[in-house]
Amino acid sequence: MDNKIVRENTFKAPDGKVRCAWCSATSEYVDYHDREWGFPVSDDQRLFEKICLESFQSGLSWRTILAKRENFRNAFCHFDFEQVARFTHKDVNSLLKNEGIVRHRGKIEAVINNAKRAVELVNQEGSLATFFWCFEPDESKLPPPQSVTTSEESIALSKALKKLGWKFVGPTTLYAFMQAMGLINDHAEGCITRCEVNKARKRFKRP
Repeated sequence: MDNKIVRENTFKAPDGKVRCAWCSATSEYVDYHDREWGFPVSDDQRLFEKICLESFQSGLSWRTILAKRENFRNAFCHFDFEQVARFTHKDVNSLLKNEGIVRHRGKIEAVINNAKRAVELVNQEGSLATFFWCFEPDESKLPPPQSVTTSEESIALSKALKKLGWKFVGPTTLYAFMQAMGLINDHAEGCITRCEVNKARKRFKRP
């Protein structure tokens, strides 16, 4: 990769280590970047959490969502979708009064709807992971890291979920989900975590 592109996609953090450039926006991103973003996930609850948080992020910064993540977890039963699927209108009204989360009725109702759809999908496929990982892209055909915001796979996953009744699952939202959950390694070339994610992906047992 061209050295200019590498420099544009990375930055040297205060600890002297080179990371993806988006980490420079706030120190809060560094730990999330180093420990979570891009590492492959097969845990259904974590997958459901991420897809919900990505939908809440729409129109906002990830910094806002990350800062409120524990509040979201407490509000939505740590994203246990079997519990969330039983939420009622009373729960929606309670959540709309919760200042610790993003109080957007449409997104809150989407989480509850998607929890119900998640239960159905697990009954159909065995797990959310089994379904989501079917959309893992071919590594040999990936574009340069962080050069696109959608892909054929994220578009296909969006269409598949919408057909099943999921909401707030557009292609851009799902591409961010795929980046974060390790379906692709989108860490910049030269980033210290890219190699670690590659190792994790090689060890990872696909569902």
